[in-house]
Amino acid sequence: MVSIGRYIRNLRQVGWKEYYRQMWYIGDAKAGTLVGTDQFGNRYYENTKYGEEVPGRHRWVDFAQHDYNASQVPPEWHSWINHIRKDAPPNDPIMQASSPPWKTPYVENLTGTRGRYMTYSTTAPKIGSWEPVVAQRGAKTPTSS
Repeated sequence: MVSIGRYIRNLRQVGWKEYYRQMWYIGDAKAGTLVGTDQFGNRYYENTKYGEEVPGRHRWVDFAQHDYNASQVPPEWHSWINHIRKDAPPNDPIMQASSPPWKTPYVENLTGTRGRYMTYSTTAPKIGSWEPVVAQRGAKTPTSS
């Protein structure tokens, strides 16, 4: 449980509008320094002041979209948030050197949307659908006498 003093302190730092937005989206009032943004417009923050945040929760992402999910965080930012990398991607020289120029931009998981991956089958179906044979109306059929 976090103290009420922390909520008031963060309210003074971020203002009423951002405080309300944070309480609505992440359920906590946080204040920190902006570390960077990604291609989706997500903002990444860090608070390194000792004793203000719960250990391990001093890095967070502020999603740009209202309908957000975790696949909107690119891999390089994911590794920073989960403490796999010490430095953020804009400040990490190893990350900057290892990013090849031919690398395609990161695309979020599109499952459940119109942009999802759909396979195309080239095999013929094993069971065919029934197609009725329709006789012409008014055509006389030969009768046996």
